Formats: sequence, structure tokens, C-alpha cells
Amino acid sequence: MARTPLLQLSDISLTFGGDPVFSDLDLVVQPGDRVALVGRNGSGKSTLMKVMAGLVEPDRGGRVLSPGTTVGYMEQEPSMEGFATLGDFATSSLDPSEAYKVEMVADDLTFDPAADPAKASGGERRRAALAKLLAEAPELMLLDEPTNHLDIRAIAWLEQQLKGTRTGFVLISHDRAFLRNLTRATLWIDRGQVRRQERGFENFEDWRDKVWEDEDQQRHKLDRKIKAEAKWAVEGISARRKRNQGRVRELQNLRETRSNMIRRQGTAAMDLESGPQSGKKVIEADSITKSYGDRTILRPFSIKIGRGDRVAFVGPNGIGKTTVLKMLTGEIEPDEGRVRHGTNLEIAVFDQARSQLDPDMTLWDSLTGSPDMRVSGQADQIMVRGTPRHVVGYLKDFLFSEAQARAPVRSLSGGEKARLLLARIMAKPSNLLVLDEPTNDLDIETLDLLQDLLADYDGTVLLVSHDRDFLDRVASQTVAFEGDGHVAVYPGGWSDYQAQKPDETGVLPEKPRPSSAPKPSNGAGPAGAQALTFTESHRLKALPAEIERLEAEIEKLESLLADPNLYAREPVKFAKATEALASRQDRLSSAEEEWLILEEKSGG
Repeated sequence: MARTPLLQLSDISLTFGGDPVFSDLDLVVQPGDRVALVGRNGSGKSTLMKVMAGLVEPDRGGRVLSPGTTVGYMEQEPSMEGFATLGDFATSSLDPSEAYKVEMVADDLTFDPAADPAKASGGERRRAALAKLLAEAPELMLLDEPTNHLDIRAIAWLEQQLKGTRTGFVLISHDRAFLRNLTRATLWIDRGQVRRQERGFENFEDWRDKVWEDEDQQRHKLDRKIKAEAKWAVEGISARRKRNQGRVRELQNLRETRSNMIRRQGTAAMDLESGPQSGKKVIEADSITKSYGDRTILRPFSIKIGRGDRVAFVGPNGIGKTTVLKMLTGEIEPDEGRVRHGTNLEIAVFDQARSQLDPDMTLWDSLTGSPDMRVSGQADQIMVRGTPRHVVGYLKDFLFSEAQARAPVRSLSGGEKARLLLARIMAKPSNLLVLDEPTNDLDIETLDLLQDLLADYDGTVLLVSHDRDFLDRVASQTVAFEGDGHVAVYPGGWSDYQAQKPDETGVLPEKPRPSSAPKPSNGAGPAGAQALTFTESHRLKALPAEIERLEAEIEKLESLLADPNLYAREPVKFAKATEALASRQDRLSSAEEEWLILEEKSGG
């Protein structure tokens, strides 16, 4: 017997500002569906979800909700105006006798229902919105980026709640692990078209790549056919005065079909350039502590961070990760102990509050108004890694349109604000990159690109993130905040930390992972084959390409320096090329040594 759909959208079309968001869209959500809604930033995911919730009226088409079905919608930035407390907001649609449901969820999500929404953090507001949705218990839940501003503990709790529910839900999220663990079907928005696959997010990227491959083949065949028909038309004019008008019309139709093919949006042309090489020792903290009043943020803690390390900081919201980051970079002094920095440090910071962005400034002014980027006497130029660039051209590298250049920052989505901040950071060379929650709001394709850039980055990375997949792909060691000021360091990323941390009784796992991650300077690897951590396995696969790239760069530099007149003609260029050659030779040696260590460790 066929099930009655919870929600059905038919022939939906919607246009904003003259541009079609959707056209002829059909969509069905069945009882018990667990659906990932995916697409690029700006593709219309949130708009579609608002149409599903009945909050946005389409230009054409119908929305049918099954009789008696209730829909709960959690938006990215819930409006709490008019509510004195977070609890008032969370219980606003409940009968007073059901207020206990919010209190129960509040305990699990660890937020204070008595808190003032105007003073609450993004994470606290997000928890209140989740408590409201879960307490209402609708038949269909629509969740737009529910994990943003949540720490890993809260994400894991929410994951368990959604795994145990029989309610149908549709999820928008950038968190790969969250989507992989929860979804059984995928809705993909791409250039106004919505496709559905009855498989979870885990299979999405293979499906997407196959669709794009087929599309490229179709476009190539069409281009060849147009070329052949155009050649016939030209030859037909000179060989026969009377042309076959049918074939001419067919050629016109082919060209119209080709012009109507919407090009895929490319990935952002982001690039990270290392500044002058730092010393081997980047940061050394010796028994540093921090307290605020009676609250202990950090008990005596020591760490040595070397050049090229990727260090992740994980723990609940509000536990002090950002404070410790600021102590390590010298922005805040520790109460006790000391922090020493290595030589030649050039620091770039991505802060989770996006405080470097003025919401009232335009994108243009956000770049040209920065002292580090301003080009004297050129109002439309900015300095990008030592080279003047036109403001609009550089913004286009980060997927902003020319029209957006004069728009205020406040008009941008969360993902667009993150890309604008990345544009500012990547405009200047650095050798120490501090990333505090960089993954919030970014789409999956941009996250992939950022991950690849960090893999190729020659400098050192300090990273705060609650994205478990991103931590696994990037981190070489994890600093875990375990409560009451206690902090411990583990090799590898999130999965490696989970395998090594003590259980609730304080007992270590029976088979702990290796105690130290390989470093280029470590010398010979351990005797005998050992299991590689997730991060080490990823690194072993990536190293051959990195070695090949370094060898190619060295070959180019050696060819340049082979010019006997280069020093006399361009002494500055000669000096820079010499310095670059020495740096890449050092990195090649380190990469080859690291590969040998990992290969031996894997038993290869």
C-alpha cells in the first residue's frame, strides 16, 4: 500500500531579483525520510527549506501538506525579538503544562533557559532553537545548519536524538560526519534543478561527480555536432545557392540548446602563500596557567609546536579553547609560566566572531580599507601576496559577483562572510595560520579546497573546530580540553583522539594508538610495522604528489638560477630565487624522510 507523503511540492518556480532560484521543481517527503539537502552556498537550500516550511510563497506551483501533519522549522539565525529569556522563546508554542519538555532538553544541551537572548552566544541561541523544535515534536523536522555553533558533545547528543526518532527530517549541514551518520536519501540543488537519490550523503560525492562527468560528455558531443553542422552550412552556401533550410534551423536549435546550458559554478580560486620560513621552533609553552576569578581555565600546561605542525584544539563551547589560542599567540598573557615564540613569525588569524569584518562596510571597502592591502594612489587596487590586483577581480576569485562588490557586509550569508574573511587572510603571506571555527557556514566544495590548501601550506596551523571530518583530514595532533582546566595532547585527528583517550573511569584503551606522530625531523621510524592513524594514512597518500610538486619547483628554480647574468641584471630576484630554492630543497628532504618513516611504519 502506497504511503501518503508528509509533504509534496509540485511545479515550483521562484525568482529573486530577476534570477530564477528554482524552475519546475517537484519534491516529495515521505514519513520517516532522513534526507540530506545539499548544494553550493547560494544555490537556494535555505530558500527551498522555507518553501517547504510554508514561509516563502513560490511564484508558481503548489505545496500540499498531509492532513494533520505538523512541520517544525529551525532556521540558521532564529529571531528571538520580544522574548525576555531563551526559555520563553523555546516554550512559546507549547502549552504551559508541556514546558518541562524544554527543561529536559535544556539539561542535555547545557543551556540556561533564564538567559537573556540579547546577551546569549550563537551557541546558546542555537541550543534554545533546537530545544524548541524537539519539544514541539512535529511529524516533519526541517533543520537548517543545526550543528553551527554547537560543540562536539552537543552535536553527538543531537545525532543520537535524531537517530532514535521516527519523525521524518530534512537536514542542511556542512558537517560531513553528521550527514553520513544520519541520512538515507539526498536532495541536491544544482543550478535551479533538484535531484534526488535514495542513498545517504555518504554516496553523494560519487553521484555528483558522475552527473557532472555525464554532463561534460554531453556538452562535448553537442559542441562537436555544432561544429560539424556549422561547417556544412558554410560549405553549403558556396557549393549550393539554395541551402537546406531545415538543417540551418537545426543548427540554430543546437546553438540555442548549448547557450541554455548553465555552466557549473567553479570552486573559489583560493590560494595560501607562506611567508619567510619560520624557525623550526614555532611556539613553546612552559607550565602556563589561566584563571578568571574562581574559574580555572587552564592548569599547568606545556606544549612544543614545530614548523609544519597542524594542531587542533577540541572541547566543549566556553571551556577556554580560544583563550588558550590567544595565550599561545601572545595576545593574552598567562597567569603563570611563559610562552616563547620562534623566529620570523608572520601570523594570520581567522576568528570565529568575524570581528575583522565591519557589517556596515561594503565588500570593496573591506578590502581597500585594510592597511595591509591598500595600494597607494590606486583606489580600485589591492595588494595580494605582493602583486596589485583589481578589487572586483580578487573578489571573483572567492565567488563574489561584481554586483556584490558594493553591497554591505551585513547582506552576506554566513558562508559568504567566511569567504570574505578568507580573502583578507589569504591576501598576505603568513607562516602561522590561526583558524578559530573556519568551517562554519562553508559549503562542502569550499571545505574540500580549504583542506587541500592547508595540506600544501608550508607554515604551521592552529585550528579550533567542531567538524570531526575536517579535524581528521587536517590535524597532526589534537589538544583536548577535558574539563576543570585539564588539557592533554594526543597524536592525530579526532578519530585518533577518540581511540586513545581514557574512558570515564580514567582507564586507557587496551590497544592505544602510537604515542607520537611522525615528524620530518624525527629520524628513523619505529621498528616493525604498526597501524597508521587516520591522519598518518592520509598523509602517506598525499606525500608522493607533494614530493613530485617540490621536485618540479626545484627544477624551475635551478633553471632560473642557471642564467649567469641574473644576479647582475636582477639581484633582488636572484636573492629570492636562491632563498626559495634552499627552502624547497629542505622541504623535499623532509617530505622524503617523512614518507620513508610512514612507509616503514605501515609495513610497506
